[in-house]
Amino acid sequence: MKLNYSVYLVTDREMAGECNLADIVVAAVSGGVSCVQIREKNLPTRQFVEEARGLVEHLRPLGIPLIVNDRVDVALACDADGVHLGQNDMHIKDARSLLGGQKIIGISAESLADARRAELEGADYIGISPVFATATKTDIAKPLGLGGVRIIRDNVQLPLVGIGGISAANAADVIQHGADGVAVVSAIIAAESPEASARELLQQVTSAKRIV
Repeated sequence: MKLNYSVYLVTDREMAGECNLADIVVAAVSGGVSCVQIREKNLPTRQFVEEARGLVEHLRPLGIPLIVNDRVDVALACDADGVHLGQNDMHIKDARSLLGGQKIIGISAESLADARRAELEGADYIGISPVFATATKTDIAKPLGLGGVRIIRDNVQLPLVGIGGISAANAADVIQHGADGVAVVSAIIAAESPEASARELLQQVTSAKRIV
């Protein structure tokens, strides 16, 4: 499956507050989100599977892939389109043997070395993080900056998705420095209008790609 990485939404239940997470995701897709990653660090496994399965049912008819953060077992159980793995999660080769060749495997990279290794080991795309400082995740490396994005772009061929502190104000810069898309959490999940926020991000990304 070939992904459109332009606007990549990562979910966060706490940021959603009282709002229904599925409703936020559907609204964001209406605004132009092209890929969704469900990230649940605290849900029991059974509930995680149910939530992910519900999103698959919403998204698959729309042609929008669902990626499961970290959990290969959950991805298998809900027939998600793939997984996104961190540096300490299951090795790519093990995930591939379980998921098969048709599922997507993304890898988080905090350095050029991480990115090169992910490409050699068979990842489908790389999430480079953090591009900018962010309060969404605290257990992350020093920001790469736009220069870091460019260095990774110049050294790997895989699609790159920038994440970390990205909003409509800086999304175009990330694309112009070599990313294929931008991943956001708070810029959409915590927005007053997820649909409008997604649309604005897509406009910025699309305009930047025309220049590149």
